[in-house]
Amino acid sequence: QVQLVESGGGLVQPGGSLRLTCAVSGRIQGAYAMSWYRQAPGKQRDMVATITWNGVTNYADSVKGRFTISRDYGKSTMSLQMNSLKPEDTAVYYCYAALLSGYWGRGTQVTVSA
Repeated sequence: QVQLVESGGGLVQPGGSLRLTCAVSGRIQGAYAMSWYRQAPGKQRDMVATITWNGVTNYADSVKGRFTISRDYGKSTMSLQMNSLKPEDTAVYYCYAALLSGYWGRGTQVTVSA
């Protein structure tokens, strides 16, 4: 079974930074894209950033220039560096692997508040 586990969430003041990490384990074969999504209370889950198997990245307009997605293929991890955080970035952040039918992590809470 494939498992995705997020870490790195927490409480941060506006303007601060956090780094999220997603660790992938299990029987994994083939190339696949990975993404970060987020879901705020009462809202739908939205894509934040995507990175393809060969490193091509895509970002939601709301995070462009502030967030950076990356992958470490040797460690089977994906990260999201989040800078200049705003209160509207508050959400549960989920890791997603576009592998077979798709796999989700359980999420990590990010709260941006003074």
